[in-house]
Amino acid sequence: MRRLVLLIALLLPLSAWAVQPDEVLPDPAAEARAREIGQMLRCPVCQGENIDESNAPVSRDLRLYVRERIVAGDSNDEVIDAVVDRFGEFVLFQPRARGGNLVLWLAGPVMLLAALLGAWRFLRSRATARPEETEALSRAERDRLDQIMRD
Repeated sequence: MRRLVLLIALLLPLSAWAVQPDEVLPDPAAEARAREIGQMLRCPVCQGENIDESNAPVSRDLRLYVRERIVAGDSNDEVIDAVVDRFGEFVLFQPRARGGNLVLWLAGPVMLLAALLGAWRFLRSRATARPEETEALSRAERDRLDQIMRD
């Protein structure tokens, strides 16, 4: 009995794919292309899932639209461009590196270089500081320090 429950528990995630049997294309190569494109497109409603995993009605419409474009003879890039024209670049899991998105693409490397430069300058300044260059405490300062330490 335990084995049966374990088997069912292991097979349940397989049913999580939202592509319905009536959406599947008869041509396996075209269906593979549709699945590949579906993995790159974000569900506009769910936002954390691609359109192949989402059960939202808009994802179903997108899956059908992608398959229609593939059957019409569009390339993968043409299909993605058509979806982006309809919904904007928000539906792409990996936005294109151009226009306003270029700032987002470049911000990470620029910040990394700035942090490395800052760390290098900090370490270099610490290495050049010599202990003998620091001023010794005056007699009054030393007496005040001793008094604070006693209290």
